Amino acid sequence: MVQAVQGAGVVVTGAGGGIGAALARRFAAEGARVVVNDLDADRAKAVADEIGGTALPGDASAIVPEARDALGGTVDVYCANAGVAFDGADTGAPLDERAWTVSWDVNVMAHVRAAHALLPDWLERGAGRFVSTVSAAGLLTMIGAAAYSVTKHGAYSFAEWLSLTYRHRGIKVHAICPQGVRTDMLDAAGSAGDLVLRPTAIAPQAVADALFQGIEEDRFLILPHPEVAGYYQARAADPERWLATMNHIQQKWETAR
Repeated sequence: MVQAVQGAGVVVTGAGGGIGAALARRFAAEGARVVVNDLDADRAKAVADEIGGTALPGDASAIVPEARDALGGTVDVYCANAGVAFDGADTGAPLDERAWTVSWDVNVMAHVRAAHALLPDWLERGAGRFVSTVSAAGLLTMIGAAAYSVTKHGAYSFAEWLSLTYRHRGIKVHAICPQGVRTDMLDAAGSAGDLVLRPTAIAPQAVADALFQGIEEDRFLILPHPEVAGYYQARAADPERWLATMNHIQQKWETAR
């Protein structure tokens, strides 16, 4: 058991399946009281019933007050896990503006709104934990997924800002940055996902395991695929070489599809 989460009031957004459901199950197994959020009410209820949690369907951007009430007045851990990805690569053109707007709202602004609602109480108590499910795309990029890549960079940057701004005031922040994970989102990524992500894809439970190891070690950056650290270092050390390598992968994908 991880002492830091035993008895804690935890919210997991986008928890009707995939990474979110794995996080909800792991927090419950560790003795936390879990609110399961998802746009799909039936899926949220199914996971909540399985783990003895509370289902709270709806828009992840606005659930903090209700979640706080459901948990007896306090949210100790907030997992900003809900995310969207649009595959516009098959058109060979940038995504339409609506897709960019939705991506920005869900992948970035939902995190900002949640933090805005949570921080006053956390700062008063001198304790709180914000978990952001980002993606390796937030450290690197993803071919064929412009809006996803850009907004995941935004999610990572916001988590980083939260950490550097509030860590001395008791706020813990974790940014989870996996590559491929065997979820519906990977299935929806199409041929680009099959080429880049599927060969090394891991189970959602492995992501939850990586987070809990990071919590025990008090680490900000959580890398369920450890090799991402090397890619991130290579990107920073030699951007031209890294871009050339990624362009080679882009060309390989264009040839294959």
